[in-house]
Amino acid sequence: MTNSRDPSCRLLRAGDPFTGRQGLQYAVGISAESAGSKGLHLQIVTLPPLAKAKAHKHEAHESAIYVLSGASGCWFGERLDQHAMVRVGDFFYIPAGVPHLPYNPSDETPCVAVIARTDPNEQESVVLLPDLDAELQRRADPWPAK
Repeated sequence: MTNSRDPSCRLLRAGDPFTGRQGLQYAVGISAESAGSKGLHLQIVTLPPLAKAKAHKHEAHESAIYVLSGASGCWFGERLDQHAMVRVGDFFYIPAGVPHLPYNPSDETPCVAVIARTDPNEQESVVLLPDLDAELQRRADPWPAK
């Protein structure tokens, strides 16, 4: 076993799935804890059918998503007033500090994606935004399946 302080390559398998503060299921691959990473986190996220995250942002850390299967809608922006549909083969970039709320519009198909983040510690930069959850719930159709 290599000491986590040694600058060495590491082969890892995804860790056991866990539910993050955002309310979604994650399986960590590369992190400070698993590989001694200093500035990168890489994981798999699974959104079951009709699942939605809690509104949140990552303070001072960028995120990049690549969808492997299914599709995800994502509300984003200061008041979650912008929307994107991210499908298989799409990359989606979230700048540091931008509020967002991903969801799975399908009632049958899970969405599985790879997430890379510039925070090597998965949950430390997560800031929940319950006021934005409530605001989104008041909208007429907050979960478009387009």
